[in-house]
Amino acid sequence: MDTTWAAIAQHISTATGTPFTVQSQHSVGGGCINSATILQDGNRRYFVKLNDAARLSMFEAEAEGLKEIAQTRSVRVPLPICSGTVDDSAFLVLEHIELEGADARGLEQLGRELAQMHRSTQKRFGWHLDNTIGSTPQINTPGADWVEFWREHRLGFQLELATQNGRDLMKKGERLLADLGDFFHTYRPVPSLLHGDLWGGNVGAAGKRPVIFDPAVYYGDREADLAMTELFGGFPARFYQTYQEAWPLDPGYKIRKTLYNLYHVLNHFNLFGGGYASQAEHMIDSLLSELR
Repeated sequence: MDTTWAAIAQHISTATGTPFTVQSQHSVGGGCINSATILQDGNRRYFVKLNDAARLSMFEAEAEGLKEIAQTRSVRVPLPICSGTVDDSAFLVLEHIELEGADARGLEQLGRELAQMHRSTQKRFGWHLDNTIGSTPQINTPGADWVEFWREHRLGFQLELATQNGRDLMKKGERLLADLGDFFHTYRPVPSLLHGDLWGGNVGAAGKRPVIFDPAVYYGDREADLAMTELFGGFPARFYQTYQEAWPLDPGYKIRKTLYNLYHVLNHFNLFGGGYASQAEHMIDSLLSELR
């Protein structure tokens, strides 16, 4: 492994224009997808993610997503330094940020900054790169029709995977997909820049400033980001209040958030199995009941 770190250090030196020699390294929690290590030369630190060499495109897309968010000058993200392959490993080197949990005031600020980030828009939904949600492919082929995008590249894609993974939800799922437009009769979302995987585990703070990381970036309905913040425990009330003060949500969000979180629950089934399939089925039933 020492030769791996030496090779990555050379990439860092080239990318930054300043020689970097690893003096210490220690492993840190990298989630369930990657391994993660902090490299240090005495003065500088870098956060390094590792995975199989075949995963390089995943890291490259993550780096591009972080750059896209950083360009909005809204929410802070760790800046990418370089990526590549060494031996059998792909790596992504990021700015090291000393993170702690975001407190109530930090999450209040995040509400305002996220609304600002969502103000960054383009003409089409999707993105110029495909990326991943967890380790699942996330297809971002650009299109002008949000309903069609969500039907084909989000729910339909995950429902097909669920069938392959042993839980056929397509009968109910196809009814939902067919009537998807009914959730958007009076609401026309704009293609906002989304983090794409915005739950509490991907939020921290540096000092008092919120930081978001591990994105699955694309341009879509901003409600999708807000919905995911509610999926695993939710954020404090002031987060939602400051967001709404900056950019109020449409009343239909209360129903559509289930539609958006269904994508993530299906993905969790496809990644981890277990009770997520039953949760997804209950969500589909709930959404179909809204259409009656």
